[in-house]
Amino acid sequence: MKDLLQQWLADEITGWSMGSFGAISEFIRWPGDAPAIAADSGMGWYTPRGGIRIDLTEGVTVLAWEMPSTKSERFFRHVEFLLPEAEALVPQPVGFTELGPDTGAIRAEDRDMILFDCGLHQKNVRFCVRTRDPELIAEMRRCEGMGNFAPGNTAAAMIFARHPHRISITAIGRVEVYQKIGGPDTDWKSPDGPHTHLLPKLLAAGRTHSANTPIPPGYLPVASLHPASPFSLPDGKERPFCRKTWAHYSDLMAAHRSIEATELRAALDRGAAAPEGEIIDADEITDGSPLPRGRHQRHTARVWELERKLTEA
Repeated sequence: MKDLLQQWLADEITGWSMGSFGAISEFIRWPGDAPAIAADSGMGWYTPRGGIRIDLTEGVTVLAWEMPSTKSERFFRHVEFLLPEAEALVPQPVGFTELGPDTGAIRAEDRDMILFDCGLHQKNVRFCVRTRDPELIAEMRRCEGMGNFAPGNTAAAMIFARHPHRISITAIGRVEVYQKIGGPDTDWKSPDGPHTHLLPKLLAAGRTHSANTPIPPGYLPVASLHPASPFSLPDGKERPFCRKTWAHYSDLMAAHRSIEATELRAALDRGAAAPEGEIIDADEITDGSPLPRGRHQRHTARVWELERKLTEA
């Protein structure tokens, strides 16, 4: 596990994230930036825009999975790092909570900054902010115990305007983002490279991960690896299918798919018929209806079909 993590943490085109469904911090190296610097403890890297560090590997399970687009002949690939739920749980304060100086910061220069848990009450991640801005610290202390979205929480608005560091902390490590929060100061776009998302509508679903993710019962995600897209560049600009980028992750995906997905792909290779049914985005089902059974198998088969078509072209 340690070798696997070291290999892919060092990979310059691979992205990472830690978070829940609606509160997430992402680490992405950006083309043209200075080379990332290795963290002085654990396994990790940082740039002027953000960083990632993984401190725990024992007991971690890896799950690779694919999701076809519902709107085009594309697909997305993901690799989840999981722990049993009892080991993945983090403290879940309700409301802003001061944690003191962030002695666990990735960069030594940030370890005197004051860390606050935003109190989002997520099972698998503490979504925090960190600052040495005295006015912001005073306002967060004044709002201690108040929910991030609670009426009268003036600290939340100040955070949006002052752009403190955002930190996602899980049972195995952390992702730190030093850039501005996407909003009026960034023309309502996420900054290039490391960034965060805090989405109340998704948080309201009360989930630790997307309903499309085939995480087995009893496990929670504690980190995610995001393979570079073979369909687009880092800035989102579309490109023709890049076989080299696709192949870069083929061994990783093959080694860590679920048994069910591996067996289905082998059967399809032998000429078996693909499972019938509609390809859906389960996150779009918000009315409480039961999620369609067999959707993960249909997703696996559709991606197998697309890969075969694109790589043989």
